[in-house]
Amino acid sequence: MVTNMQLFKALSPVSVLSFDLDDTLYDNKPVIDAAEQAMLSALAQQAPASKATDSAFWWQQRLKLASIEPEIRHDIGRWRLLGIEAGLLELGLARPEARRVAEQGYAAFLDARTRITVSPDITQLLSALAKQYRLIAITNGNACINKMGIGELFAFSLQAGPDGRMKPYADLFITAAARLQVKSAQILHIGDSHRADVMGALNAGCQAAWLDHYQSAVTVLPHIRLTDVSQLSALL
Repeated sequence: MVTNMQLFKALSPVSVLSFDLDDTLYDNKPVIDAAEQAMLSALAQQAPASKATDSAFWWQQRLKLASIEPEIRHDIGRWRLLGIEAGLLELGLARPEARRVAEQGYAAFLDARTRITVSPDITQLLSALAKQYRLIAITNGNACINKMGIGELFAFSLQAGPDGRMKPYADLFITAAARLQVKSAQILHIGDSHRADVMGALNAGCQAAWLDHYQSAVTVLPHIRLTDVSQLSALL
């Protein structure tokens, strides 16, 4: 059943496949780069004082917020929006104007950030898996499976912030199991982040498949390790 995968622990029966999105089903770096640029352009149009800023400036604003309110990290959309507003206040905008411009800047970011193209091979793989398993998405980010054109293959998608604390906290996995009315152990979660995806799944009692892009060394092992998401075809 698991040829082409590195098996560390025997898999118990699986009825649900849970997918991380960013860097699991597609390369997220160019998506984020484009979204950051869209945000910077929108801010520059609305607030000329921001023209001299770059992504590092806005990242520092988010870090400042997180140092005051650590829990804000669990909702990256709200974290980014409030970080933009804080940066605009620092640049001298009045609060009502800063809030308005921040909302426009964030809207530009989110629009570009959700323009994601999943390759035909991945869509074909998901379609085949969906005939045998229920598919869900569990993400710390704000990608949208419907905008990707794969929403009809998934039962639902859970997102950190609106649906609970981010992985590796167990919240999203526990919510998923309850909604699906299955035991956590019946869920196999697939993701690229050892900390978020593997540890998160294991923390919740789920099984874990790690898409290890870099052949990293770790002490806590997933159930299986993949080097390419296409290897999930062995589950069919």
